[in-house]
Amino acid sequence: MHIVYVSDGKAGHRSQAIGLYQAMQRQSREAVTFEEILIDQLPIFSLLLATFKQSTSAVAQSPDYIFGVGSHTQLRVLLLGKVYPQAKTVIMMKPNFPFTWFHYAVIPEHDGVEASAHVIITKGALNPIVNEQRHQKNRILIALGGSSKRHQWNEEKVLASIDEIVKTHPQADIILTTSRRTPNAFLAHLNESPLASHLHIFPVEQTPQGWIFEEMQKAEAVWVTEDSVSMIFEAFTAGCKVGVIEIDRLKSDRITQMIDKLLSLPCVEENQQGLINLQLNEADRVAHILLKNRDV
Repeated sequence: MHIVYVSDGKAGHRSQAIGLYQAMQRQSREAVTFEEILIDQLPIFSLLLATFKQSTSAVAQSPDYIFGVGSHTQLRVLLLGKVYPQAKTVIMMKPNFPFTWFHYAVIPEHDGVEASAHVIITKGALNPIVNEQRHQKNRILIALGGSSKRHQWNEEKVLASIDEIVKTHPQADIILTTSRRTPNAFLAHLNESPLASHLHIFPVEQTPQGWIFEEMQKAEAVWVTEDSVSMIFEAFTAGCKVGVIEIDRLKSDRITQMIDKLLSLPCVEENQQGLINLQLNEADRVAHILLKNRDV
């Protein structure tokens, strides 16, 4: 079984495609191969010509599935589906085209779309994480984001949340990391505060690729600022209990409403300070649907 992934080069989008590919690889009885092709290698005019020839030199092997994530991949996925009509087209987002033009649209629940024969609804975006069952008791990870198009960083709120986590878990090993959106001044202020002595601080610039996913496998609980939506769902997928650190909002939309819905879920235990236990395995669930309906 061969998968062609039409890539826009964005790491977050690639993570979704890799997550679904690896889940299909785990579940399939036959070998599953993966070919990534950048959109620059698939000019629209060339694809239009290729629909008449039923082949294109850009694709090394005839695909069984064609994946796309990102607005600029949609038309190319559709055209590749015409070049290789035996392949199933899978777009991992709410598409700009009619849903029925794709075999499957994999859409996060917060986009407000109804499930159908062509639409698979997921909790959050897909990711390549699996729960490796290596979580260590009393090990906590704090992952900080920053300002975004819908959030404004609030140092006072974040410091108060970290203080509460430290006080509530006096025996815990608490690892804290930042993101590229975290203000530089925040770490300087944190290091000057008494809180620093209770934390193992790893600025994002000092962490190698994959470091945070490994930390999620070891943490019993993960606290994430609410702007980092992908990381919240990655922590759920890793099997962690998850706490959301609230910061200021610039606007209300489906994403913030989804965060509010998470915050309204029952907590694990009263003494665990708002931790949510929502075990997710969405990539495996979607892979199961695709493989089950492969010949349909």
